Amino acid sequence: MNKKKNQKYKSAISSVLQCDEKKIFLYWKGRIALYAFLKSLDLKDGDEVIIPAFTCVVVPNAILYANLRPIYVDITSDTYNMDVHQLEKSITNKTKVIICQNTFGLSSNIEEIIALAQKHSLYTIEDCTHGFGGFYDGKPNGSYCDAAFYSTQWNKPFSTGIGGFLVVNNKSLLDRIFALEAIKIKPKLIERSVLRFLLSFRKFVVNKYTQWTLVKFYRFLSKQNLIIGSNQGGELCSTTMTMDYFKDISNVQITAGIKSLRNIYRLNELRKKNAHDYTEFLVSNRKNHVDISLFENHIFLKYPLLVKNRKQFSELAKNSRITLGDWFLSPLHPIEGDLKKWNFEREKFPIANLLSTKIVNLPTDVKNNSEVMKFLEQNLELIE
Repeated sequence: MNKKKNQKYKSAISSVLQCDEKKIFLYWKGRIALYAFLKSLDLKDGDEVIIPAFTCVVVPNAILYANLRPIYVDITSDTYNMDVHQLEKSITNKTKVIICQNTFGLSSNIEEIIALAQKHSLYTIEDCTHGFGGFYDGKPNGSYCDAAFYSTQWNKPFSTGIGGFLVVNNKSLLDRIFALEAIKIKPKLIERSVLRFLLSFRKFVVNKYTQWTLVKFYRFLSKQNLIIGSNQGGELCSTTMTMDYFKDISNVQITAGIKSLRNIYRLNELRKKNAHDYTEFLVSNRKNHVDISLFENHIFLKYPLLVKNRKQFSELAKNSRITLGDWFLSPLHPIEGDLKKWNFEREKFPIANLLSTKIVNLPTDVKNNSEVMKFLEQNLELIE
């Protein structure tokens, strides 16, 4: 790996996060950063990690890979984040960690979660996979907990194709994280080559006319382990860690990250501007929306919207060439059906389960949102 370029990438990240670059650790994927943090704590098998019941399956997978047990807490319908009023009831003598998630780029109730964690002597880590570049009460997302992990997958705040990193705020953990650096697996030549091809392919071939078809095809190939993907087949059907899971970042990702970070401030401003337009329109039509009081702590990686018939709404959007996100079609996205192998029982989390049947994600990174606004106006009767 090019050490100079590695340092340049960390420096660019630290500039946005306003942190010491020595606290940043780079990985092949963001979920690996969470796994590294959990392994650094030297916990006992079966110890518990509390997470919101509305997340990506790779989060409980990382917990299970570390021989720990995920404990879920239902969410609230306004923030899509953990219901802090239910949190303390879930804490037991086996609880060791609480994960604070910023869903769609919204951070909420972090000070209350940290207060509970301190009361019970627990570690906390921010799931900032949606929130890089955002702020919570004036401080960058990821500043509050013992650590924070970030994702740089295809449609995250900035992209390296796949990738992620960990920021460690608790100085007592730094040496343990450093020790894990020595056992990271280096990406293979074929993996680096495929990723380089995918980054170029996305840049020159993917557009609003081809995107949905190509995304579906990419996900199919990824699920079948025929191509490098955000979610590989094994992660979607098993809770057993693969031999090559704990993998280092590559120069391909670092190069893409340095370039992508140049646009982070402009993109986040665009996201918030589009979100403001969506909220204004939805409020005027008495439809569900993100409350304006949440905007200060929200970067709006995507804009959540509840609809009456998601299948119909999504099909109409496709016909109108509107690219909707499909995050959280399940409480453990993207797994549908039985979730018990991840210790998840749907009936225990009614809010998360209900919202996962109604949610779609409006795009926030479009330069001109007029087509999206027109589509919403034409399909108002399908919006809750």
